[in-house]
Amino acid sequence: MTFVFNSSKDVIYHVLRENNSQLPLEVWAGVECTVNRVGDEYLDQLECNGHATRLNDLDLFAELGIKAIRYPVLWEKIAPNGLENADWSWADERLGRLRELGICPIVGLVHHGSGPRDTSLVDPEFPEKLAVFARAVADRYPWVTYYTPVNEPLTTARFSGMYGHWYPHGRDDLTFARALLGECRSVALAMKAIREVNPSAQLVQTEDLGKTYSTPKLEYQAEFENERRWLSLDLLCGRINPTHSMWGYLKKCGIGEAELETFLQNTCPPDIIGINHYLTSERFLDEHTENYPAWTHGGNGDDKYADVEAVRVCAEGLAGPRTLLLEAWERYHLPLAVTEAHISCTREEQLRWFYEVWNAAQELQAEGVDIRAVTAWALLGSYDWNSLVTKANGYYEPGVFDLRSRSVSSGESPHTRPTAIAKMLQILANGHQPNHPLLETPGWWHRQERLLYPALSCNAMIGEGKKKTSSMPPASPRPLAIVGARGTLGKAFARLCEVRGISYHLLTRQEMDITDPVSVDAMFTQLKPWAVVNAAGYVRVDDAEREPHVCLQVNAEGPAILAAACAAHNVPLLTFSSDLVFDGAVSNPYVETDTVAPLNVYGCSKVLAEKLVLQAYPASLVIRTSAFFGPWDEYNFVTIALRQLSAGNNFIAAEDGIVSPTYVPDLVHASLDLLIDGECGLWHLANKSAIAWADLARLAAKQAGVSVTSLISVPTEQLGLTAPRPTYSVLGSSRGELMPPLDSAISRYLEERI
Repeated sequence: MTFVFNSSKDVIYHVLRENNSQLPLEVWAGVECTVNRVGDEYLDQLECNGHATRLNDLDLFAELGIKAIRYPVLWEKIAPNGLENADWSWADERLGRLRELGICPIVGLVHHGSGPRDTSLVDPEFPEKLAVFARAVADRYPWVTYYTPVNEPLTTARFSGMYGHWYPHGRDDLTFARALLGECRSVALAMKAIREVNPSAQLVQTEDLGKTYSTPKLEYQAEFENERRWLSLDLLCGRINPTHSMWGYLKKCGIGEAELETFLQNTCPPDIIGINHYLTSERFLDEHTENYPAWTHGGNGDDKYADVEAVRVCAEGLAGPRTLLLEAWERYHLPLAVTEAHISCTREEQLRWFYEVWNAAQELQAEGVDIRAVTAWALLGSYDWNSLVTKANGYYEPGVFDLRSRSVSSGESPHTRPTAIAKMLQILANGHQPNHPLLETPGWWHRQERLLYPALSCNAMIGEGKKKTSSMPPASPRPLAIVGARGTLGKAFARLCEVRGISYHLLTRQEMDITDPVSVDAMFTQLKPWAVVNAAGYVRVDDAEREPHVCLQVNAEGPAILAAACAAHNVPLLTFSSDLVFDGAVSNPYVETDTVAPLNVYGCSKVLAEKLVLQAYPASLVIRTSAFFGPWDEYNFVTIALRQLSAGNNFIAAEDGIVSPTYVPDLVHASLDLLIDGECGLWHLANKSAIAWADLARLAAKQAGVSVTSLISVPTEQLGLTAPRPTYSVLGSSRGELMPPLDSAISRYLEERI
């Protein structure tokens, strides 16, 4: 066999692999590149995430230190109207740049798609048509070695042929089987065509690998699904013969023996099996449907049952990535890689999940399993997977980079901001181990609060591999110090840190006085926090006009002292400022770089605080926000308005003061994510809106079903306020708009209050 190498390093790598020498686990990455069809509409992740027009993303990817990248050269995008009309310019430029950067592309040809409009997964000619395209790709890029012709064939066949989510929207076993066999035959023919050009071409075959558990009554269905999960790989490896448990099932679906025997005669085993695994991949089946919401109910024609995420019901937890990777190894004894590792969650949980998968792979490698890499999936995040990409709602979940930016709405390219995951990948790629204190706490999928339904035992079906999980973290991780135990914001941070599994210590003024350097230093000595959140402050805007010295001491001098101490101890600091640093002389949302011009003492104290904090410790994160409302205190504007209006009492609100209200839980979550990401400097965080106080009361009342007949709208000047306020203090951002819209925030506020 002839091998084409790009460098001497490639030669060394090949020799080591041929001699079964163990190489360090590699960091790979991937761009979510799904182009799936729903009806007559194509949903294109590359257009959503902007990578379709951003070449410089590749340079950012290279900075991570990744060895390889799963990268699209998609049939639907390159040749939607036939090869004779193909446009290769996009792939030419990007594959060329990847080659210059020394990143090995693992080229994908179909990613949850069904090809151009003149074909589909159940088109008998689909395999031959894809093979023709694959040959054209190989001819154009003969140096490319690694291919994934069809991503996750089994998953795609289920979603397209069994569940009806994607084109051709089948909902029966025959359409599922036709789609699956067509995809697997496509893989074999595509690799045959590619290897005619490049004999050393390697197949990296991906599949979502999960596991199904059940009650005793439904064990037969769980056993069936646990065999079905291997179907695509078994077909490619030539394992589906008359003695295989799936042979009879496929014949029952309507597949003839001759078609099945084709796979026995034309095997195409993967050179690397790519395992994609998500927390939702492990399922639990229960005939007691009354214990579960209606949307989980289904059945197999014989029994009705709920199909739920196993993590929400299995008392012992899940099999997890280590056990499932070991099962794949023991079944095939072919090289493995984790080709997607991602979770849609808060930042620390994303870190914990990736690190758990990484550690599982390292453990198995040390035990002799040939596992090559772990792939950070969704480098740029992903869109609308909460609806399984059946709707284009713009629901975004960040990945290694966060694309949320104000510039998107103006038609400019979004800022591609690296998150804490990017930093972790750089550390792992350089052969080191991350030591972030948040990794010391187990992910939510290990914690008791994961159980949403009556806990049931799944131990028998989890298997022996469960016994060899990674060691649990230390019991007492370093805490996050939260200043402001009596305030709304401090209490909210404590509440949500509890939910997120972030160890914290909520500090009273008796425990630490931020205006006293000795007290502050003693706190660092005693607690040794990994970061500090200053949620304390003087908040009585009108009273500040009468006692400016007290306001300045608490809001400016105290944070400056705290910042100096954080700098001395090299501990990140998060502190808060206000929209009242502005004078309202504009009519467009204020961004971080706009000139401050406060109208009152409170605003002056916040301006001074920003200056002193960033002078003392430029690495501080200073967040400007405005107009708090939240579900856990009784004294915010929205809560008071609804209480008064519900009682039929008059409620007076300004009709001319335009603000951007901030839902406290959203603020806390976004602030914590930025803190964990290591962001610094000024950031604006408020829910997306520009609304008068009186209209805010109307909006909340409308969503709550409360009459507004007793609402009285007046100009601000008639409220008798001591401190002048800007008539317009809406916060926008040039750094990133991370907060949801106001409508969504009020809906969630009302749900939480029930």
